[in-house]
Amino acid sequence: MERLSINRIQSLLKACDSAVTTTNQGRALEDLICYIFEKVPGIELAKRNILNTFDTEEIDVAFWNRRQRNGLYFLPNILLVECKNWSRPIGSQEVAYFVQRLQNRGRDYGILVAANGITGVAEERNRAHYEIAMALGRGLHILVLTRAEIETLTDTVQLVRLLKEKLCELAVSGTVFL
Repeated sequence: MERLSINRIQSLLKACDSAVTTTNQGRALEDLICYIFEKVPGIELAKRNILNTFDTEEIDVAFWNRRQRNGLYFLPNILLVECKNWSRPIGSQEVAYFVQRLQNRGRDYGILVAANGITGVAEERNRAHYEIAMALGRGLHILVLTRAEIETLTDTVQLVRLLKEKLCELAVSGTVFL
């Protein structure tokens, strides 16, 4: 277990809130995600803010996962993360676009960090939840992580447990819980 610095998390969250441009807001959230995930055993930053060859799609963060037993062993070696530091929930169009980027890269797992969650109601599988449910039917697993959840983390065991719970919920209910 690796402890997370509450002061560091609060400082990074403050940077998320005080950034002037949307680009800087997104980069600040990426900094936070990199800090938290790189504390998990076996996780290392591989790439960040990389455009595809055609300059049409960007991946915010890519982690290499060595799948250590006390880490994210249940997730694939390559983890792609999309960070949305928006003041409102992320809509279905943005979720569908992330799903498309995963498909274009042959990935079947992705993590969407949506500061204020996603639109719709999980039980009704509407709005953005619909896109996640439809992606699951095509073999794509989208895990959504919110700012409120990040704010509760004090160590990497909690992050690993949260992602396991989200993966199980996705498989059992067909959508994510927030």
